[in-house]
Amino acid sequence: MKLGEIYKLFVKEGIASDLRSKNAIQEHLKKQRKYFNSLNKEERNDFDLENLGNPYADTRILYGEPEREIETILIGIDIDVPEILLADRLSSGGKKIDLVISHHPRGVALAGFYDVMGMQADMLAKLGMDIEIARGFLGERMQEVERNVSASNHNRPVDAARMLDIAFMCAHTVADNHVNKYLNEYIQRRKPQTLKDLVKVLRQIPEYRLAAKDKAGPKIIIGKPEDKVGKVSLEMTGGTEGSKEIFGRLSQLGVNTIVGMHLSEEHFKRVKPEHINVVIAGHISSDTIGLNLLLDKLEKKDKFEILSCSGFRRLTR
Repeated sequence: MKLGEIYKLFVKEGIASDLRSKNAIQEHLKKQRKYFNSLNKEERNDFDLENLGNPYADTRILYGEPEREIETILIGIDIDVPEILLADRLSSGGKKIDLVISHHPRGVALAGFYDVMGMQADMLAKLGMDIEIARGFLGERMQEVERNVSASNHNRPVDAARMLDIAFMCAHTVADNHVNKYLNEYIQRRKPQTLKDLVKVLRQIPEYRLAAKDKAGPKIIIGKPEDKVGKVSLEMTGGTEGSKEIFGRLSQLGVNTIVGMHLSEEHFKRVKPEHINVVIAGHISSDTIGLNLLLDKLEKKDKFEILSCSGFRRLTR
């Protein structure tokens, strides 16, 4: 299978698992085309043309021709220069690596990944919040994230891949959409009544069970084990943590429990007074679930040798 085909499949399956409607995604792409058409010739030279067909700014081919044939893939949660060197070392030792995949965005995908946070407004709308109010909350947070990533040296691993001629791509929201959909259906099906029940059913998922052995499994960080789960806000996709100002509104919407990958200390301090339970499922393990679900679909199309690194563990379903 070719690199470009893998990329297109990831985008296609990311859209299929997106919490938004197909119409909402098409509307997003339509706005991108309208914006592109409004640019002059010089401005178009700086426009990322992938935005016209791919609604996920954090999923990109970072290096390599789309026509490259791929048989062996090294995949990890975070790929930086050491992992690129690892791929080269493996290739030198006889295990030729055709492609390295990072879950977390790198290169241009990191520089623009704040853009995918806009989909969080649709998540909040599904909980009952007015979509325009939700967008208002997110706007400032997206600008904050944009400022933070603008200072990073985001092309370091891309440069290493280029110098060693190793194909490199990242697959972020396309994978996170899978874990979000999977857990939403899983929790609804299992119907845990208390936080203790919720943690128990989460730990029955293989990736979380393995994480628990590494002391990184699902845990309650706000609330008591006997507290009722009630209405759940599942936060597994949409780039990164949203607005710190949103928790009071979630409480008003009747949200009793947040289930997320992680929670910063500042977000923790803001949510605690709102009497909302918080269960952290686990960051790396949640990312691993999303990647495994995505890779299951990839391997239905072709056979690959997949090597795991950087926190990722390949499990099939």
